[in-house]
Amino acid sequence: MTRTDSVRGHIALMVGHCAGMVDLVALPVWVGTLIAHYRFDPQQAGLLATLFLAGAVLASLTLAPRFNRLHGRLVATLGFGGAALGFGLASTSAEFGMLAALHVVSGVAAGAALSVTHGTIARSARPHRLFALVGIALGVFAIVFLGATPPLVAALGGPVLFQVFAGVMAVAALVAALAFPVADRPAAAQASRSPGAPPGRIPRAVWFGIVGIGCMGLVQAMTFSFLERVGSDRGFGLAAVTGVLIALGIVNLFPAALAAWLEKRWPARTVMMTGPVVQALLVAVIMNSPAFAPYAVAASVFAAVMIFTHTFAFGLLARLDLSGRAMAATPAMLMIGAAIGPILGGTLVKALGYGSLGAAALAIGAVAVFCFSRIPSSRAAARPEVLA
Repeated sequence: MTRTDSVRGHIALMVGHCAGMVDLVALPVWVGTLIAHYRFDPQQAGLLATLFLAGAVLASLTLAPRFNRLHGRLVATLGFGGAALGFGLASTSAEFGMLAALHVVSGVAAGAALSVTHGTIARSARPHRLFALVGIALGVFAIVFLGATPPLVAALGGPVLFQVFAGVMAVAALVAALAFPVADRPAAAQASRSPGAPPGRIPRAVWFGIVGIGCMGLVQAMTFSFLERVGSDRGFGLAAVTGVLIALGIVNLFPAALAAWLEKRWPARTVMMTGPVVQALLVAVIMNSPAFAPYAVAASVFAAVMIFTHTFAFGLLARLDLSGRAMAATPAMLMIGAAIGPILGGTLVKALGYGSLGAAALAIGAVAVFCFSRIPSSRAAARPEVLA
């Protein structure tokens, strides 16, 4: 039996996080490929990505309340295996309706696997640290993916993207089958619940966190989907834009590690309230800068803000809800916003241009800051009355 604190368990959770969170890395290439190689307009391309994310949200919302009764290894293996099959079939079709259906199927399958992955991380002894570790793995994955995939797609065509996705999911399914760990604290989590928190209920403060993370996920997906396109449409060139994506992947190595180091040094609530502000300001620069240098700098650190902020949010919310159910819904938290992001971004770009994304990001960021302001600090979270 593999435990979450073992090397095998860590590897399985890292691989599962990378595969399940592939949209966080791949959206610029994903949407860009659908536009450039499949000749879909921005709205259609955004809709296909949205359908994948919506499927993941549906799976997460369905499974998260039942997390404690699920067989994690079985769900992860079948989920990633189903996503591999769906993306493999997607590589054989260029018809919008078929691609739409396969995006939904792949999203449901990957979302189910990711839900048990995140729920298992939340039930570990140190969820902040372990989530930071899988975040570092995602940064390494981003460098490889963003460095290799755009040239492959340019040379061999759009279907290669879905073949790469299928390969990633197949590897995750194999690793899950061999080493997916058993969630820790199955009984202790319930026994250690604060007496002020009603049994079976997720604490009220956690719901504010869920909405806030969803808002950041919306801004992330709305912007990230068109990060590659805005650079190309401004004439920066494929090599320069690909270089920015590689730089983004390299930068993504550091925020999770930094968040782990700062776990006891920076208040989680303060980080969470600052993150949406920085995120929105970066969007404004990316979508409005006519020069390459500001675009490149802002784009390179854009995803890092989400990773850094979410690591603190994951750790704090996991301490507020020891059952692991809320964090098993992490895919829904991120992807319910991310599911809306590509289609919302595509609609805004089509109607009002890239600059409109900056204004939208500022408005959504304000909502996220308000939600995070309703969450107690780490110290206050230990008091029963703040959880009621």
